[in-house]
Amino acid sequence: MKILENLLRRRFGLRGLRPGQREVIESVLAGRDTLAIMPSGAGKSLCYQLPTLHRRGTTIVVSPLIALMKDQADKLEERGVDAAAVNSALRARERREAMRRIRSGETDFIFATPEQLANPAFVEKLKAHPIDLFVIDEAHCITQWGNDFRPAYRELGAALRALGDPTLLALTATATPDVIEDIARQLERPRMRVLNAGVYRPNLYFEVLQTTNEAEKKQALLEVVRSGGAGIVYCATVRAAKAVHGWLAGQGEEAQLYHGRLAGRERAERQDAFMSGGARTMVATNAFGMGIDRQDIRYVVHYQLPGSLEAYYQEAGRAGRDGKDARCTLLYDHADRHVQLYFARKRSKVELLAAYARGTQCRWKMILEYFDEEVEQSDECGACDNCVQRSADGYASTLRMKARPPLKKGDAVRVPKYGRGTVAEVYDDRIAVTFASGDTREFAPRYVAPVSSR
Repeated sequence: MKILENLLRRRFGLRGLRPGQREVIESVLAGRDTLAIMPSGAGKSLCYQLPTLHRRGTTIVVSPLIALMKDQADKLEERGVDAAAVNSALRARERREAMRRIRSGETDFIFATPEQLANPAFVEKLKAHPIDLFVIDEAHCITQWGNDFRPAYRELGAALRALGDPTLLALTATATPDVIEDIARQLERPRMRVLNAGVYRPNLYFEVLQTTNEAEKKQALLEVVRSGGAGIVYCATVRAAKAVHGWLAGQGEEAQLYHGRLAGRERAERQDAFMSGGARTMVATNAFGMGIDRQDIRYVVHYQLPGSLEAYYQEAGRAGRDGKDARCTLLYDHADRHVQLYFARKRSKVELLAAYARGTQCRWKMILEYFDEEVEQSDECGACDNCVQRSADGYASTLRMKARPPLKKGDAVRVPKYGRGTVAEVYDDRIAVTFASGDTREFAPRYVAPVSSR
């Protein structure tokens, strides 16, 4: 790993790997097919970039977003790494040049949309040189949105076989056990190693604001939008998004509007405005957000119920990627569930999210249990509205207010939801803790409490 660490400093200017990254990179270098479940902002791209540069091979990265793949390719080129992107947005001359570079073997990274990999002619051209690593970003699209959103994800298993079954790395921020099983089945990788870095992000504050009519809901939205910082407001339909955007404008709040019915150029311009900081607020349907890596999003509001708890966490998780506190707010009116029930294939998923909205237990506990993560029944997170309302919980209060002595490697500590553990590494902004199960996870320092030696 010493060679990798030198490469990390030289190419990326980073001092070290986080524990979750290290496990994934070691698995890829060992040639094991791997599904990495890592929360937003955990550095998923480094998990394929570093092994590729270490082995000097060729890596294909399947990405659902043209803007995202262009951004990643450009950043690699700036670091002196050869990368090519192939997608439907390229002009004929640009595509010819990208394919020339691919055929000549100049490129270390080939970024492509799933639709490109579903094209046998394109796959045939990729065979000119061996493919060492096949990366699928946003791998949950295979099962969650495979039929409705990106059907081409279903064809990636065939592309893998055609390219000689290279090592596979599938990446996603969230995945339930059923989703994990379906990803392995669709890609025909039944023995794929699953590395789960966990979904718990203690800097995210989850809350549900109960409303009884549209006027109350709009005022609650305005309070969040005016609380400061950049944010996203999600609506369940294009009609609702347009109405909310218009109402905010009437209140003097400038915001961009984004939905799937806009022309491609309009979508790109509005996304760029938000990503560059030119726009503070984005009102959108779920067409916006996948691959968005703006770090300073301070809030994500769901004006209506999304389709499932999984979709909710995926979208809410776009907040706080810089590790600082952020709000994840669901505005809940009982009538909202009828909107999603109209679209839903599985009524149970909508009802489960409605139960989350009405529930009085720890919201983090409900989310973690949904993703089949172990939690301590006795713990309160201190990072959701229900736990804060139970203000008699002294530990939750201490968690947020009490000054902590500096921690060092080997110290015994306690983390909400996870219990006792030992400090594995101390970084500037994170602390890695190893638990009795052998798992090592990272947390913001304020959530890691020293355990008395008495």
